[in-house]
Amino acid sequence: MKHLKSLLAVAVFAAGFGMSAASADIKLGLDSAPYPPFADVDASGKRTGFEIELGNAICEAMGETCVWTPIAWDGIIPALNSKKIDAIFASMSITAKRMKVINFSDKYYNTPAALVAPKSSSFDGSADSVKGKIVAVQVSTTHSDYAKKYFADSASEVKTYQAFDEHNNDLVAGRVDAVVGDSLAFADFLGSDAGKKFEIKALLNDEAVFGKGVGVGLRKSDEDLRGKFNAAIAKVLSDGTYDNIAKKYFDFDIYGK
Repeated sequence: MKHLKSLLAVAVFAAGFGMSAASADIKLGLDSAPYPPFADVDASGKRTGFEIELGNAICEAMGETCVWTPIAWDGIIPALNSKKIDAIFASMSITAKRMKVINFSDKYYNTPAALVAPKSSSFDGSADSVKGKIVAVQVSTTHSDYAKKYFADSASEVKTYQAFDEHNNDLVAGRVDAVVGDSLAFADFLGSDAGKKFEIKALLNDEAVFGKGVGVGLRKSDEDLRGKFNAAIAKVLSDGTYDNIAKKYFDFDIYGK
């Protein structure tokens, strides 16, 4: 039943973002699966979340009309480069690996990665602590890169999933032993009934893997658009818009250092 609910949530989420695609001036690509508190759709079909509000504010600051366009996460960079979308606004970390194929705006937030596992477990973020265990990650993410770099030789398997909620569901079901993802994205899960037996066991750091924060993904040829995004990000940061949006979702400085 939980798996069915998750699939239905993804369908509703994707449908909610597709309704106005025909009127787009700038297509903002995001993961087609829900990713609260960054992006979601409420019961009425309204788009919600920190990135949704921030993206809309940034588009307003640019004086542009934007539409949210859902794309499966593992195909989102190809969708950008094939011009199915114009920008990625989807919690994508700025990394050297990704910058080989796309460009980025200045960062608009930065939160650490985390390893989540049962409260009763002895995971501590080290390779030894995951020896013989199954570690889950979302495919095509920096968290997947980290797990493969540090855990592949000791874990029995680094298992990949298409959507963030999917590996959380398998953690609850006992099909995996630990998951690696964004520390803030785990907040809703850990605060739920399903997640009450789990906790963050360790924060994970490697700037070479995780980069220096999250930015808007852009084609390398779109330098003018990159300049517009950077100017708009600076504007919402300076005029208080960013803080007004962020405080609705977080009780700490999500922008980071």
